[in-house]
Amino acid sequence: MIKFTGAASLAALSFMLSTSVAFAQTEVTWWHAMGGELGQKLEEIVAQYNDSQSEYHVTPIYKGTYGETMTAAIAAFRAGEQPDIVQVYEVGTGTMMAAKGAVYPVYQLMADMGAEFDPSGFLPAVVGYYTDTDGNMLSMPFNSSTPILYYNKDVFEKAGLDRETPPKTWEELAQFSQQIVDSGAANCGFTTGWISWIQLENLSAWHNQPIGTEENGFGGLDAELSVNGPLQVKHWENLKTWQDAGLFQYGGPEGGADAPAKFYTQDCAIYMNSSASRAGVIANAKDFEVGYGMLPYYEGTEGAPQNSIIGGATLWVLQGHPEEEYKGVADFFAYLSSPEVQADWHQFSGYLPITYAAYDLGKEQGYYEANPGSDVAIKQITLNEPTPNSKGLRFGNYNQIRQIIDEEFQALLAGDKTAQEALDELVSRGNQQLRDFEAANQ
Repeated sequence: MIKFTGAASLAALSFMLSTSVAFAQTEVTWWHAMGGELGQKLEEIVAQYNDSQSEYHVTPIYKGTYGETMTAAIAAFRAGEQPDIVQVYEVGTGTMMAAKGAVYPVYQLMADMGAEFDPSGFLPAVVGYYTDTDGNMLSMPFNSSTPILYYNKDVFEKAGLDRETPPKTWEELAQFSQQIVDSGAANCGFTTGWISWIQLENLSAWHNQPIGTEENGFGGLDAELSVNGPLQVKHWENLKTWQDAGLFQYGGPEGGADAPAKFYTQDCAIYMNSSASRAGVIANAKDFEVGYGMLPYYEGTEGAPQNSIIGGATLWVLQGHPEEEYKGVADFFAYLSSPEVQADWHQFSGYLPITYAAYDLGKEQGYYEANPGSDVAIKQITLNEPTPNSKGLRFGNYNQIRQIIDEEFQALLAGDKTAQEALDELVSRGNQQLRDFEAANQ
């Protein structure tokens, strides 16, 4: 038997006790898609949770883009190596809902584990996207965003525009862009991330136009796309015209990897992207003052502006783990949705405060008064009560459909197709994806 005396004995005892506590902790794994400043903040939140209690330990693991993270989780589930939690972007909701044997619905998890959980405390525009037809929340909202408009106040002033007035309509945006380019204040008027999310899906919702039948897919798997109507065709025609005139610069497919740099370097004066881009904009717009505005709309369009729709992601819980891990997941979710954590996350990132309590806390703290423009996303997404056309979308295989959107938009910009031809082909190809998904989930 090994004997310890004096200080050595105390040190050994302390080490054994700390080690036993560490071994007693239940490990919870979380696969996520947050990189850069957002990823650093996410890891900080997790570390604070781990430090707040000793029963559970959450390990966040970055798995790449949203699409890569979702694909990795599906493959891991099939191999029996799935994480407890996976972050899935909003357009993956339909696919996750169809994977009934793989998902542990959040409302059921929280009830089974006896965790504190009040769905009525979440913002309706957020939770409605992630509930079933009976109003049950299927996944835990974490990072919900909506696209907004950022603009360079200094360039506006150089071009003779009012630095405090962003464009409200597309007609104004085109006029402002022309004045900016003609004056030499910048090389282009505007750029954008996410052609699919911002310049088609949100464009439609903002103008109260359907994205698809069956209430944008909420009503059933037999839905079809309808984004080739007069408004969408007009808008894509305009984007092509504005590009050819040098007023608009394409930022690239998916999130538009080139778009932020065009704004940060002051090449383009206006930039449309997620409200969650706020953290990156603040960090990178070093040499000019940034202004914020709502998305533009077309004058004279009945029902516009309506409300924008969310992006971002929620946290889905996967089946196949022991009960003690699910208790840890439930405890972690209760922590994540607390007003203090959500207000801090929202204020840092630009994501929406997903609960009324977090929004109220921000107002009490004076955050919105001290940070003009920080509430633009909240005002925009709650501008009007959502309609069947503006509550979001729920289509299967939508990751593939977004790739089709990018391909058809690039064909338009290259001059290979008209806007009508590109959108018609998009609808045809997209509907085939919907039929494939329907057939696989009958």
